[in-house]
This record gives sequence, C-alpha cells and structure tokens, in this order.
Amino acid sequence: MITNTAHPVNKYASSANLFIHIFAIPVNHKLDKEHLLRLLHINMANIKHLAAILALPLLAQTQTTKAQGVEVAPSDPGITYTGRIVTTNPSGYRFSYPGTTITASFDATGVKMHCKPRSGYFMVQIDDSEPFKVAFMGEKDSLVQVATALPRGRHTLRAMYCIEGYEYKPEFRGLVLDDGGTLLAPPQAPSRKIEFIGNSITCGYGSESIDPNEHFSFETENHYIGYAQVATRALNAQTHIVARSGIGVYRNYGGPREGTPELNMPSQYEYTLYDDKSETWDFTRFTPDVVCINLGTNDLSTQNYDIRRFKAAYKKFLETVRKHNAKAKIVILCGSMLSGKELQDAQNALDEVAEETAKKGDKEVYRFNFTPQDGKLQYGADWHPSRWQHEKMGAELTAYLRSLMNWW
Repeated sequence: MITNTAHPVNKYASSANLFIHIFAIPVNHKLDKEHLLRLLHINMANIKHLAAILALPLLAQTQTTKAQGVEVAPSDPGITYTGRIVTTNPSGYRFSYPGTTITASFDATGVKMHCKPRSGYFMVQIDDSEPFKVAFMGEKDSLVQVATALPRGRHTLRAMYCIEGYEYKPEFRGLVLDDGGTLLAPPQAPSRKIEFIGNSITCGYGSESIDPNEHFSFETENHYIGYAQVATRALNAQTHIVARSGIGVYRNYGGPREGTPELNMPSQYEYTLYDDKSETWDFTRFTPDVVCINLGTNDLSTQNYDIRRFKAAYKKFLETVRKHNAKAKIVILCGSMLSGKELQDAQNALDEVAEETAKKGDKEVYRFNFTPQDGKLQYGADWHPSRWQHEKMGAELTAYLRSLMNWW
C-alpha cells in the first residue's frame, strides 16, 4: 500500500482523484457535459470505491523525530538525480526548478522521503503505480511515508518536484527504508536527453485549476502534467528544466518597455539555482540532444513591448545556449497562450531569429508553433493552459520531436 499527504495510491486511486476534483469545483462554476466527463476522466464503475476513500487519512504521515529504519543520505550513489542540483552539502541537496527528479531502487516493505520542512510539492511514483502528490508544507514536518506494506523485492521510487522552488527553496535530505531494507543499484536512465527553457507555461502554472479567474497558487501548479513532461515521457527521455513563471528573454511580465535585465532568462540560465548566483551551472553534467525554448509570452505582455529589443535579446540568448550546447538541436517554440497581434508579432520575430541564425552558419535551429488555446479544452488558473491543453501540446511536440530527432 502506498500512502502520501493527500492522494493515497492503492486500488482506490482513481476514485480518490475523482473525489478530490469534484469537491474542488467552485460552487458557482458551471460545467457543460463534455467538461464534466473530461474532469472525471475515470471509469464510472470506480464510484463504488468512494465510500472507502472516506476512511483514508487526509493528513500526511509525517515525523519530526529521528526516523526508525535504514537512513540513506542524498549523496548515496544509489540515488540518482535529474535536474540542476547543488550537491555541495552531502546531507542536503538543494534545487529550485520544477522537474527535478529523485530516483532510487530498493528492497524494503516501505520508504519515507526526508526533506527540509516547507520544501513544497512532489509527484511520487512507486514502481508502475499511479503518480500521486506529496506535500512537505508543515513548519516542522520533514518525513513523509510514501510507501508501506510493500512485498519484499525490487521497487523503484521516482519523486519529481512539481512546482517552482523560488519561494520554498527545497532541500532533499535522503530516504528512510523500513528496518531490514536495502538500497539497490539505480535503474538505467533513458539515453535521450531534452532541456526545456521556459516560463509559466513550461512550469505548469495553474494546470490543476479549472477556473481561469483563479489566481496563482502552488497548490494548483503541477509541472508533472505539463506539456514538457508529457512529451518527455512519451519519448522515453530524461529532461532538465530551466523555467520560471513571468520570465522573459528581455522583459519579464508587466516590466518596462526597456526590459528587466536583472531577472530575465539570460541572467539566470548559467546558474544552478534561480536568483542565486552562488554556483555557476556545470554544463558538462547534462548534455542534451535537443534544447526546446518556449519564451516570449511575457516579453510581449501588457501591450508594452519593443519587438526590436525582443528579437535582439533572443538572438543573443541563442548564442549563449549554443555556446553551452554545441551539438544539440535547438527548437524555438511559440505558444500556446498568445493570440492576436502579440501572437503574430512573436511568430514573425521568432521566424526571423531562426532564419538569421541559419544565415550565420547555425543550421540546427528550428521553429515550432503550438496550436493556440481557444478554450475548448478549458483554461487553468489565470487563463493558463489546462491539463488537457497541456496534453494536446505535449502530443504536438512529441510528434514534432520524433520526426526531428528520429526518435521512433
């Protein structure tokens, strides 16, 4: 049996998600039949399990005292990581970008995750079970039981940080296996590698919400169900994410026409953590086959942009990306939130950037446009892509990258 803070994963998992989603709908929110069926997204036969859900604990199994069991430090070679992580402290690894993933295989009847209190949210998967959300949100809670009553034998834990960590500054402090447990050799990582550079769309901002009038909260942000991870899983790849809501190439959301150079993507890309220049990222730690850049939505926001500045900044940023990823293909993405004049301006400018870069000799820069969202797949918080829009985006990008990279 697998347990966690809010979504216990067992035979009632699908019904649990149904239960939570139904009761999260605002009272005044109107749902048409198609939306409601999409929201339920399960076989209605699972309704019979709802009564059992009521008996499940709604609070995390957390501890602040020393755990009983076999402690495994984050520096143990049996634990592998995907993402930009500061590893200078062997007892606590720090990171800030969504998509950072912890992977470990073990032989034990149960396992706990150990993180700094208030590290935020993870999506956890044990073996091939349905992924579930785990919260480290208490002021003192540092241990969460993520699996128990497992049969002895090989099991694999994958824990992906599913929000942005700029506020919570997460820190992973290891695992605790049940008494008698053993850490095993980690599973082999996929050979295909993708880097995503982006903004709130890539972060999964508001993807768990169904109300476009709802504003941002970490509770409704879920990078795991966003287009980047949808495509990554479909392509059997591993990925690094460098993304922050509101960020631009030359101008962050709502910034002055002249730009916001102090916290835009070019100012952050070469560092391990967001808004923290204490460690320069070592690009030899991850060599992507393809880099996907989805920036521009914030640059062209609030009708206060200079398209010439945007284009010049993008070209310069491409040079930086190429410097650190000499052999990678680079795909300039656009979408799916822009519309009207802003969308046309963005697509034209990005087309020109790719064409001019090719004329200068870089023939491995490509362009791809997502289908603009139109509301047919609903909206997430603040009019961001819904989880269903992300699924569509992920499918579109998967098809494009399969062809481009010959990843069949």
